[in-house]
Amino acid sequence: MKKIIVVGVGAQGSTIAKRMDEHPDVSEIICADYDRTAAEALKNSLGKARALQLDASDVGKVIDAAEGCDLIVNGLPLEFNLTVMEAALAVNASYFDMAGPMESIGFVESYQWMFSEWHRKFKEKGLTALIGCGSSPGLANVIARESVDKLDSCDTIGIYVYEGVWTERFTPFWWSPDVALVDMGYRTFRYENGKHVTDKPFSRPVMMKLEGIEREVRMVDHEHDEPITMGLLADDVLKGVKNVDFKYGGTGVELSELLYNMGLLSQEPVTIKDTTVVPMDLVLKLCPPAPKYPDEIKAIIDAGVIKEEGAFLVRVDGQKDGSPVRIDSYVNAPGLIESFQKAGLSHEAFLTGQCAAVFVKMMVDDIFTETGVFAPEQLPVDARRYYFEELAKLGVTVSKTIL
Repeated sequence: MKKIIVVGVGAQGSTIAKRMDEHPDVSEIICADYDRTAAEALKNSLGKARALQLDASDVGKVIDAAEGCDLIVNGLPLEFNLTVMEAALAVNASYFDMAGPMESIGFVESYQWMFSEWHRKFKEKGLTALIGCGSSPGLANVIARESVDKLDSCDTIGIYVYEGVWTERFTPFWWSPDVALVDMGYRTFRYENGKHVTDKPFSRPVMMKLEGIEREVRMVDHEHDEPITMGLLADDVLKGVKNVDFKYGGTGVELSELLYNMGLLSQEPVTIKDTTVVPMDLVLKLCPPAPKYPDEIKAIIDAGVIKEEGAFLVRVDGQKDGSPVRIDSYVNAPGLIESFQKAGLSHEAFLTGQCAAVFVKMMVDDIFTETGVFAPEQLPVDARRYYFEELAKLGVTVSKTIL
């Protein structure tokens, strides 16, 4: 029996907690959040949970909260990652998160640090840390590794995510606007000709035809984990891949690009009529929060869904038996209305939360027990098989085409 603490009980954290509440080998779930109301609400919906108000910026408080736990699930923003990881080492618990750290030393350098120094720390303690394990990064990385394993060599991996949900009620983002807008305004990363390259936000736009969308859609480069980890692990697990990029498109991207071009995603203060304002602070103050509770999501759906469309493609190009091969893998998952009907969640929370929950279940079931720090593309074949099988039970599947 395992005891788990979920630190941060937003949409994804709460989804993981609900899945683990169903698991016979989980004895207790601590629902910890700075927002006591959110922690209590989640606890009241579960059978073997208790709520805890927690300031996760204080490593000592996280250590006290996690004492006796076998696994810490981190559902907090990236700036808390190292604090929660430090707490996991202190209480001898394994660790899980849905996006890797972005420290001041740099995004690439932060992951290098994870795979070296932090890997050593967890390995010496005999603990497992899975990082960047949601939908993308997470499922996307597992799909990429699965496709690469079918090839003799790999040249290019592309991850393409398009999210287009239009509702009568203005809902710009279905996840934290703070996270979304900071990510949108940050420089992009790609792995190009064997080297990590940075670029300006919304760079290298292309028009793409994606399955399930009738027209071509505009996709742009976006700051994301996959080019970082896949570049660092290219020779170890991805057969020498030379190019990796992540492109994003849809309603949130289009809005954010307009704001960026107007200077409204800037963190630099400006003076307006003798008043100093940080443009990003103003935008975040005025931006509606992402719907979090079922009644909020229901109210948006009841007000009217104009259109919902989306695509999630992982494309791998390489060589097999001397010939070029392309493997396209599309993720099939419920949209907004179906996700709400199934689980009382938005489409965004459903996909990322369910993907993350299966990674956590993998750790609870001791399917992956290698010690150290690992990204999802490092999972061996048996763990990947388990992952796809368990995810399919939750209504998330992958369609693969070899060209």
